[in-house]
Amino acid sequence: MSCSSLCVPSCGVATPAPLADTCNEPCVRQCPDSTVVIQPPASVVTFPGPILSSFPQQSAVGSAGAPYVGSGSG
Repeated sequence: MSCSSLCVPSCGVATPAPLADTCNEPCVRQCPDSTVVIQPPASVVTFPGPILSSFPQQSAVGSAGAPYVGSGSG
């Protein structure tokens, strides 16, 4: 079965072309480090900033074009 037979059936009705698009991009962000001073005796401790990560997913599904209904012959 060819693509043209899927888009234009023998009954004369043309369907719009399907349209699908997806976007998957990882997002990673590191916050600045935190520093604290502990007394006595004076000591400095540095805690690394947290690393935040997410994986957003976006999808769009629809069709391109308008359906066309043709007149059939007999």
